[in-house]
Amino acid sequence: MSAEVVELPATTRSRMLDTALRLFLHYSFAGTSLQMIADELELTKAAIYYHFRTREQLLIALMEPILRDMAAVVGAAERKRGARARAEAMVEGYADIVTRYRALAAVTTFDPSVRTVLRNQPEWTDLIDRQIALFSATASVEGGAVNAAVIMTGLAGAVSTARPQLDDETMRRHLVETGRRVLGLS
Repeated sequence: MSAEVVELPATTRSRMLDTALRLFLHYSFAGTSLQMIADELELTKAAIYYHFRTREQLLIALMEPILRDMAAVVGAAERKRGARARAEAMVEGYADIVTRYRALAAVTTFDPSVRTVLRNQPEWTDLIDRQIALFSATASVEGGAVNAAVIMTGLAGAVSTARPQLDDETMRRHLVETGRRVLGLS
């Protein structure tokens, strides 16, 4: 006996992603099951499976906008002339992205199970390595690695723990100023 697959409206996928993010923030990625997402949406687990066979697939789909936007920022920064100009472009682009994706920044910064999944994705690993290289280029090898870690975790952590009423432009401005100070650009 085969199960009938019912085509769901396009918004169902986005509702799944929104619900998954909310549950990941509350229970962690490892603490959230596909069944919990289905229950929250009052759907069957089969409806979730229609869109995502695993939690990892769901997480990768959730992170896709950040990956796409970050790849564009990294590519633009890499085309700049000089380490200082590349670092400046990365600080501004990174601040834009973590401000735009505050909740996703929290998941990637504070949930070790998310970082584990992302590290197993070659595209993510390459992108992270390229970001580290751009943030590190203005300091010694040891200092550059520390600077990169402070910026990548610190700025993402700052947006995810900041007061919700802090508007995006103000948040972005503070992040850029902080990033510049860390890299010695200001």
